[in-house]
Amino acid sequence: MNTYSRSLFAALAVLIASPAASMAAVEMTVYKTPWCGCCHAWAEAVERAGYKVSTVDLEDLSAIRKQAGVPAEMEGCHVAAVNGYFLEGHVPLEAVGKLLSERPQVAGLAVPGMPQGSLGMGDETSAAYEVYAVPRDTSEAPSVFYKAGTQK
Repeated sequence: MNTYSRSLFAALAVLIASPAASMAAVEMTVYKTPWCGCCHAWAEAVERAGYKVSTVDLEDLSAIRKQAGVPAEMEGCHVAAVNGYFLEGHVPLEAVGKLLSERPQVAGLAVPGMPQGSLGMGDETSAAYEVYAVPRDTSEAPSVFYKAGTQK
């Protein structure tokens, strides 16, 4: 195997082993309050995973949430926009990758509240919480899209 083949093989191995690595060109805007440290930590983790992240600090996120279609009972800490979807709260990278690869017909994903151990809230891989898919049709109820801490 020549040097070029080894380099190509190594690059492909990294892409296959790391779902987030394949998202390197994906741009994401994170809307957060300026004083929230966990929002900042979440955005930094997403950026380290290879997403192109820009942040917008706002005193009040209610207008952004309303425009995105985030139901009040699904609100978390911050809201992000990526490829036509919203990400509300501490959505784990695995769920973001699944959303962007499967492209379901939903408005976005939400992690209500601020689960301890979630991405940006301690980053514990064993932290167990649910990520909800929020339908575009507001008459439909959100459903579980991903269960963090229980995936193998």
